[in-house]
Amino acid sequence: MSYTILAINPGSTSTKLALYRDEQPLIHDIAEHSDEDFACFQDIIDQLEYRTEIVYSILSKNHVDLSLIQAVVGRGGLLPPVNAGGYLVTPALKQLITSGKLSPHASNLGALIADKIADPLGIPAYIYDSVSSHEFNDIATITGIPEYRRYSQCHVLNSKAMGRKVAEKYGQRYEDLNLIVAHLGGGISIGIHEKGRIIDSIGDDSGPFSPERTGSVPLMYIIDLCYSGKYTRKEMIRKIRGLGGMKAHLGTHDCRQIEKMISEGDEYAKLIYEAEAYQIAKGIGQLAPTLNGDIDYIILTGGIAFSEMMTKMITEKVKFIAPVEIMPGEVEMEALAMGALRILKGEEKASVFSTDNSL
Repeated sequence: MSYTILAINPGSTSTKLALYRDEQPLIHDIAEHSDEDFACFQDIIDQLEYRTEIVYSILSKNHVDLSLIQAVVGRGGLLPPVNAGGYLVTPALKQLITSGKLSPHASNLGALIADKIADPLGIPAYIYDSVSSHEFNDIATITGIPEYRRYSQCHVLNSKAMGRKVAEKYGQRYEDLNLIVAHLGGGISIGIHEKGRIIDSIGDDSGPFSPERTGSVPLMYIIDLCYSGKYTRKEMIRKIRGLGGMKAHLGTHDCRQIEKMISEGDEYAKLIYEAEAYQIAKGIGQLAPTLNGDIDYIILTGGIAFSEMMTKMITEKVKFIAPVEIMPGEVEMEALAMGALRILKGEEKASVFSTDNSL
C-alpha cells in the first residue's frame, strides 16, 4: 500500500510544508514570515488560525487533493520530557500546548496545525521526534543541585535523521552505531547516540556559543547580571538567545558575512570564528567518554556545516576520536514524513501523551 503524508514545520520566521508519497517527495514549499506578520498576535498560540490558513493556501496553490492524504505530521514542540519517535495528537496533548505552561516557541504549533488539517479528513495527526525527546540514562540526569535533573533538549529530529543517512551510506543500521552528532545552526546542540538512542546531549544553553546564543557562561556571572537591575527576565532570555554569540561580538550572525570579514583581514572576527570552532570541538570531546571513546562516526550537520572553513577547523581537532562526516543543512521535513511513514507501515508505534505517563 502507498501512503501520502503531509508534513508541517512551523518556525519563528517560516512555515514549511512538504508532501510525500512513501519516500518520494511531491511538494516542498515554504511561507516566509516577517515581524509585521505576527505583530497583531500577543502569543504564539494566537497564530494558529493564521498559520493554518497559510498551509491551506499552499496546498491549494499546489492543487493538492486533500482526500488522498493518509496522515499529517507536525514538528514536535518544547514539551515536557517525552519518548523519542511519534506521538498521536490527542486532546490531552492539545490541552497542554494551549495551556500556556510551555516555553513559547513556534514549533509548539506543529501538533495543533496538523490536527486542524487532519481532523476534518478523519485521518491521524502526529508529531515526531520532539525537541524534548528524552532517552538519557539515569546517570546523565544528575546535577549538583538535587532538586534539578537534566533532561534532553537538542535538535533530535535532524540529528537522528542524519544518523540514519550516515548509517545507510555505509550499509549499516542507525540502531547499530555509536555516533556524536553536532547540529550547528542558529543554536548549537551536540548529542551522543548509542545504538539509536540519544543518551546524553549538550543543549544550546550549556555548550558552545553559536551565531546568536551565548552557550555556557559561568553561573556566577549570570547571577550577577540577573540581580544587577539592568535587565528584566525577558531581556536576559533575549540576551542569551538571540543577541548572544557571534552576533554580540561581531554584529552579525551570518557566517558568510563573518568569513568575508576574515578574508578582508579582520583579526577579531577570525578570533571569534576560531573560538566557536574550538568550543564545538570541546563539546564533541566532552561527550566522547560517555561511551568510553567507542564512537563510530562524528557528524557535523546544520546550516553552519556548509562552511568549509568552520568544519575544517572542527575536524582537525576531533578526527582523532572518530571519522568525521559532514552533512550540511537539515532534512527535518523528510524526517517528519519518514517517521509518520514508519508508523503507518507498522514499523514503529506512536505513543499517546497523557499527564500521567509523561516522563
